[in-house]
Amino acid sequence: MLTTDFIGLGVAGNFAGHLEQAGEAADFVKVKTENAVQPKAIFPFYVPSQQLSKDEQFLSIYPISNDRLQFPNNADNLQIEPEIALLCDIQYDKTMQETTQETTQKVTALLPTHFAAYNDCSIRRPNARKICEKKNWGENSKGLSTNWIVLDRFTTGSNIDDYHIACFHKRNDVLSEYGIDSPAVGYSYFHQKLLDWIVDKMNHQPAQDPMNNIANLLEQANYPTKAVISIGATRYTEFGEKNFLQIGDISIVAVYNGKQYQHSQIVEMAENGIFAQDISALVQKVI
Repeated sequence: MLTTDFIGLGVAGNFAGHLEQAGEAADFVKVKTENAVQPKAIFPFYVPSQQLSKDEQFLSIYPISNDRLQFPNNADNLQIEPEIALLCDIQYDKTMQETTQETTQKVTALLPTHFAAYNDCSIRRPNARKICEKKNWGENSKGLSTNWIVLDRFTTGSNIDDYHIACFHKRNDVLSEYGIDSPAVGYSYFHQKLLDWIVDKMNHQPAQDPMNNIANLLEQANYPTKAVISIGATRYTEFGEKNFLQIGDISIVAVYNGKQYQHSQIVEMAENGIFAQDISALVQKVI
């Protein structure tokens, strides 16, 4: 289903308390929001273009894996970020610039079709210039389940509303809860409110402070028609907040229907490393 011609975007600060736990709240001090719970920004983690500037060229490297995480060469404070990712169709409206006679395109809508478990694995770099510099350090630096769940719609009462996000860490066969089991409806912005906000950022977000100009990246990628959008990481457990990944560790993110499964059943599946087919599970080994 997924080819390499999509654009990969993430939402920063869409789950209350995550940025503070991750030590990244200070990165967004200058970013103005309309209210306290509004997400901070969107960031690129993959752009299918060979025309990017020198500072952004690393974003053209395809970073997604469904079974492994490549440990970075220049950092050791690596954390799992358990999230839901949406697979969206992008709609554009073409306009002609009178002054230059060039055609530009604005995003008019995002149409989500599927959702899946996602690991926005991140390097904790307090002094990073841009959010994206913590996100893509090469191949196998992101995680995405191959089990995509069809989204019936993205409004209140849709099937995604019943789902939860669980996250685990395994080292030497010892399983620990890494993220707090959280309902999808716990996101600060969700449904059409989230989509409208993302569309606005895709069109108008400036290349300022920790942010990238997404409209410019879309143009350089020749206006991709699909996007994978990770909509925000949940809060950590005390263990997850204080423990970083090491080579040999296993990272687990599971997106499951909370009306069909109890959390204890998900823990048992994580222990065994085998998940039911109707769960979007992502199991990655750090290499």
